[in-house]
Amino acid sequence: MSAPRCIAIHGHFYQPPRENPWLEEVEVQDSAAPYHDWNARVTAECYAPNIAARRVDDQNRIVDIVDNFEQISFDVGPTLMSWLERHARPVYDKIVASDRASARRRGGHGNAIAQVYNHMIMPLATRRDKVTQVRWGLADFRARFGREPEGCWLPETAVDDESLEVLAEEGLAFTILAPHQAWRIRPLDGGAWEEVGERIDPSRPYLWRGRDGQTLALFFYDAPISRAIAFEDALESSENFVARLRGGFSDARPRPQLVHCATDGESYGHHRRFGEMALAAAVRRIEADGFATLTSYGAFLAQSPPTHEAEIRQKSSWSCAHGVERWRSDCGCRTRPGWHQRWRAPLREALDWLRDHVDAFYETRAPLLLKDAWAARDDYVEVVLDRARRGDWLARNGRGALDPAARVETLRLLEMQRNRLLMYTSCGWFFDDVSGIEPVQNLKYAALALQYLRDLGGGSLETEFAERLAAAPSNVPEVGNARTLWTRSVQPGMADHRRVAAHYAIAGLFWDYPDDALVYAWRVERLDEAREAYHGTAARIGRVRVRSDLTGDTRELIYAALHFGGHDFTCGIRAFDDVAAYEAMKVDVLGRYARHSMADVVRGLDDYFPREAYSLAHLFIEERRRVLEHVTRTVLLTHEQAYRRIWDDSRQLVRYLRQVDVPVPEALALAARHVLEQDLVIELEQTATLGAVPERAFELADEARLLRIEVDLTAARPTLQAAVQRALGDVAAAPTSERVARAVTLIEGAGRAGARFHRWGAQNRFFEIWRGQPAARPALRPLALALGFSPRMEML
Repeated sequence: MSAPRCIAIHGHFYQPPRENPWLEEVEVQDSAAPYHDWNARVTAECYAPNIAARRVDDQNRIVDIVDNFEQISFDVGPTLMSWLERHARPVYDKIVASDRASARRRGGHGNAIAQVYNHMIMPLATRRDKVTQVRWGLADFRARFGREPEGCWLPETAVDDESLEVLAEEGLAFTILAPHQAWRIRPLDGGAWEEVGERIDPSRPYLWRGRDGQTLALFFYDAPISRAIAFEDALESSENFVARLRGGFSDARPRPQLVHCATDGESYGHHRRFGEMALAAAVRRIEADGFATLTSYGAFLAQSPPTHEAEIRQKSSWSCAHGVERWRSDCGCRTRPGWHQRWRAPLREALDWLRDHVDAFYETRAPLLLKDAWAARDDYVEVVLDRARRGDWLARNGRGALDPAARVETLRLLEMQRNRLLMYTSCGWFFDDVSGIEPVQNLKYAALALQYLRDLGGGSLETEFAERLAAAPSNVPEVGNARTLWTRSVQPGMADHRRVAAHYAIAGLFWDYPDDALVYAWRVERLDEAREAYHGTAARIGRVRVRSDLTGDTRELIYAALHFGGHDFTCGIRAFDDVAAYEAMKVDVLGRYARHSMADVVRGLDDYFPREAYSLAHLFIEERRRVLEHVTRTVLLTHEQAYRRIWDDSRQLVRYLRQVDVPVPEALALAARHVLEQDLVIELEQTATLGAVPERAFELADEARLLRIEVDLTAARPTLQAAVQRALGDVAAAPTSERVARAVTLIEGAGRAGARFHRWGAQNRFFEIWRGQPAARPALRPLALALGFSPRMEML
């Protein structure tokens, strides 16, 4: 009987944490357009397609929809899983379910492995940070996947013996490394060491031994296959992919063989468009050909334990030819030719300096409140995963019963530490310039750590930190150095109780908050409020209690916000003193406003709120844009009739110009585009109630095509998608020919009107119906064809 041949395709799925650390939410990132942010974009291009990957026929029609996560080995970063849980829950749930399904098939050895918490480069971290990063990563895995992890991915596969010791001491069985990270090997039963490096045989696991007897299995992935997937032609077709994997086996090995590769999971759909389809087709071909069995690392290790041991090259990684220098020096690793990375070392040195100050303060202050300061930090991941667990965590780690003030101080200390850890996320050094969004994100974490340190009494170190950043030069002349980024891109985004109150006060001029409002990571309780308005102006005066949802730190504040019209706002904030003083201020300011003297009102605000005034610029960016959209829309409404008048007067002329092939003047084309676009969107939005595209929409679409005017119907897409989903819901409930026909008419009508809606979700829903109701397939076939499925689906 021949020895088993197995394949493991590993995807390292990861995005850096992108949340605004003061708000705990990812704000809009224009570079990710048309998506809200990069997490949303990569989810749409990679994570979601991989839970429902298409296999297609030679005419690109769908034959099958499969879940790649159920077939491949994978790790998903904890910070990414946290975002998916909140913002892409169906994707999150499917990834977790995929691991469970694979574990059932493979004797408990699921496809998922853990990942170090926030992608810190482990060899450059202190041992204490290594321990926390691994413990947080493992706790996150257990909470999400409901089982103990067998393996753990090291960020960038960056490794040293101490990192492996920590993994082994935490009970892990294996990790995955690049072949060039191997130094030497020898049989377990003794013999001479042989230096190998890239020449190592990747088809077997190796045993690594620590200084104190720790052991860990190491899998060194197949480098040529991995390179072909990430950078060459392996994902151009399933034939290429499978040929590469098949070529990894050797008849000269009379033992179990594991051909395995490891790449960024984003190769499958984000870095390489349709990569998830090539992966799905390759998996199907492997299963059909039967030349090897798909497996997970844990399952293979259980069947084929190491027969050789290995030692590693210290401080090495998979993505830097110079070890780990990419994350601390100008080593030459870059993606943009001609740019230096001299900023890397000063950036790390500044953060190391801050780390040392933060840790020294923590070691002094935390033992007054906690039984074991560093064990409490390791355990704090429980709170990070579920803020409702703060009470249990405090009861377990606190030094006796802590009063409310001590509880707040304790949580601020731990949040200081959490942000101190996050500021080392590896992406901050990976790319080409210190002005990138990743280094700026790390600086935001540093800023919040500094803010906590100052507020806790550890001293104000911002000025010295900024001076240290001046030593980090940018390749962008107008930036100069990282100190400029600090003042332009980091400091303006900092938030505290006062700014949250100002945001609440100004935004509240446009929409109502509930009495107990959640403003991102803050709770704002309305204690009193008065509002007045006249002639396009508005005034709002109130008293609120603002509480951090992270630490419980609470302040009572009063505010007075004025809208002068357009984009002109001002707002004063100050601490609440007593009811009488607040009431006197409210009566006085509202009295001035009632006399319609804005100058007098402004003088009153200056008297009552002598500190810096807040403006529209102090709103957090999402609401700032919403307010400005409202203001802009109000302005545009005044010009709407002008557009329509121009179009009504010029319609016949524009048609004639097209007939005689004369260019249409831009002003007339602009008016035509605006009116046709607006009217088409209005008509298409009626599908929400009609369940079909109105005839008038076809007339407008035909006119736009006749005049060769391209209209943007993006605004109607959510309505169309919802209408299609409702139609599919009706079909699922009763798959009659009549309901199928209505759904087909709607889908084809949207195409005829030139309204493209995202079919991915509709196709997934239909495929569920198709699989779940086989007796109804004859009736469902027209709908299958309308949604782009192949007639070959009949064979499934």
